[in-house]
Formats: sequence, C-alpha cells, structure tokens
Amino acid sequence: MTAPLLEVAGLSRAFGGLRAVDGLSFRAQEGEVLGLVGPNGSGKTTALNLVTGGIRADAGRILLHGQDIARQPAHAIARLGVARTFQLVRVMATMTIAENVAVGAMFGADPCSAAEGLRRAPALLDRVGLGGRGDRPAGALTYIDRKRVELARALAAQPRLLLLDEWLAGLNPTELEDGIALVRGIVAEGIAILMVEHVMSAIRALCARVVVMNAGRAIAEGTPEEALSDPAVVAAYLGDEDA
Repeated sequence: MTAPLLEVAGLSRAFGGLRAVDGLSFRAQEGEVLGLVGPNGSGKTTALNLVTGGIRADAGRILLHGQDIARQPAHAIARLGVARTFQLVRVMATMTIAENVAVGAMFGADPCSAAEGLRRAPALLDRVGLGGRGDRPAGALTYIDRKRVELARALAAQPRLLLLDEWLAGLNPTELEDGIALVRGIVAEGIAILMVEHVMSAIRALCARVVVMNAGRAIAEGTPEEALSDPAVVAAYLGDEDA
C-alpha cells in the first residue's frame, strides 16, 4: 500500500481540564479529499490547528510524507506544503485582494518576493472567480468573496495538502455548487484536501472517506454513507441511537 501523505497517530491536546483532541488517529492519501466531521465542539478545528502548527500537541505524531512535523512551527510546516483556510474567515482588510494572495506565495512552499507574489496573484484570482478584481480592497468584499480570497491565498502557497475549515458553510445553493466544482478542480491538480465541514451534501459529493469525531476522538471512519449511519455517530448527533 502506498505510504500516506498525512498520518496522524495518537494525537492529543488538552486545554486545562478539557481534552479537545484525545488520541486521534487517521491517514490521508495523495490526491484524496478526506472529510473530518462531527458535532460542534468535537475537536475538528483543534485537529487542523495541530496539523498546521498553530498549536502544539501534548502527545502523538503528525507525519507528512513520513516526516514528523508535530513539533515544528507553523511557518516551517507551511514551507513543507501545508496550507489552510479558517472557519472564521481571515483576510487582511487594509490590503488589496492581490496583496492578500501575494502573502500566501511569499511564505509558502516556494517562497518569493512581494513583487513575484503579485505577479502570481492574477492567475489564482481567476481560478477562484475573482479575476480582474485584484486592486480592490479586501475589506470591502462580501462574505463569499472573502472566502474566495482566503482560498486563493492558500493556493498561492503551493500546498500538497490543503485544509479547508468549513469553507463551504454559509453559501447559497448556487454558491455551494460553484464551491464544490472549485474543490474538485483543486483535487484534479493533485492537491490532497482535509475538509472540516457541516454541509453533508458537500461531504457526500466530494469525499470518498470521512472520519467522524466526537469529544476529541474518532468514533467512525469509512465512506460517508457507512460512517454517518454508524450507531455511535447517530447517537453523537442526535443524543439517542434510536432517534
């Protein structure tokens, strides 16, 4: 079997008495869209923060192509080809759209000057549906367009692994359809995606496999149909296996 792109093994992180991630293990393969789902507060975003180095693990390993990155700082992990978007969309509001994207290029897997980052930005903005708007201030954008900027900035880092934290949340049906098509296009270019998402129609459309979390632990894994029908998953979402 081909070695995984990402392997998380026994990952744990506590905040005081709360174990936000508790012995989490899963694998993601090259070119795969792996869904990470579960009720609110189940530890999904904390898991992404651990993978990207935003916070440090108390225990466990995070292997990227066999290299343990669990103790590396976020900027070093970005240079190894890991990029992300955030649940709470983060754009640099006083900068232009193109400047936001250029930052991703400057600090990603193929770091460059600010001038080179700006040169790369238009193609990435075209890719996410913001072509011709690079000189506009990012702070004036709508919610969905801020999400597009954040995605373009992540892609500017030239990731091998892209982490999407509820990137499809809050979209209307047409925007959701466009977003799913955009994610499929990214995967077609060979980029693996680890996707935290509550929009189950998107999970079913994009993910061959999902890992379901609850209370910091993985409670089920398999195809979306298999995992989401697991009695433990039904109980976690509805509070009663017979609901």
